[in-house]
Amino acid sequence: MSPPQKTRLTMMRCSLNAKGKVTTEADRFSAMINPAELTLERAISYSELHTEGQLGSDMKFSAIEPEKVRFTLVLDSTGVVPAADKASEGKTVKAHLQDLLKVVYKYDGNRHEPSRVRLLWGSFIFHGRMESMSTQYTLFKPNGDPLRAKVSLGFVRFLSKNEEVLVSNRSSPDLSHSVEVKQGDTLPLLCERIYGDTRYYLAVARYNRLADFRRLQPGARLHFPPLS
Repeated sequence: MSPPQKTRLTMMRCSLNAKGKVTTEADRFSAMINPAELTLERAISYSELHTEGQLGSDMKFSAIEPEKVRFTLVLDSTGVVPAADKASEGKTVKAHLQDLLKVVYKYDGNRHEPSRVRLLWGSFIFHGRMESMSTQYTLFKPNGDPLRAKVSLGFVRFLSKNEEVLVSNRSSPDLSHSVEVKQGDTLPLLCERIYGDTRYYLAVARYNRLADFRRLQPGARLHFPPLS
């Protein structure tokens, strides 16, 4: 039996149409080494109302802040770390970095805004824009060219106007993407219906801990993690 194929964290440029549908584009970047840690941040902001002589203050809800995710990638051109794909074989650290920048940092002149990015790693799906990026070079050739670098990335989640309405309505079934399986349903078809993309069926199978995703039981309820 062959060992299970490694699932790499992948970043893809994506676009958002007028109806709020997310579509991935050709530019993408896969991690050579998956992050050792991934931090997902959630926050709620409040405003304090003060009156003269008040001993304490009442914290009034202001807003739910967009989620943020942070992780670190290693870029390596020593030959010790296998390339993420055939196209990346033999590339220098500078070339790897340019490929990454093309996905997460490139300014879209047509839309007059930075790139939107889809992060996909197993059942983890996140849509956002890059908020921060720092590069630490840790190994060099005798001529000074970098052989290895650590890139720390931070992304902030984006929501379309339709998704903002769903988030504000906590009773909406669309927010949790809970679906009852009907006769004839398949996981790829359900992913196409919910995400507009069949490729997430394996991630959804893992998310629901399905022993056999090819045999869905009518009446069973599946949960699809929100894409943004």
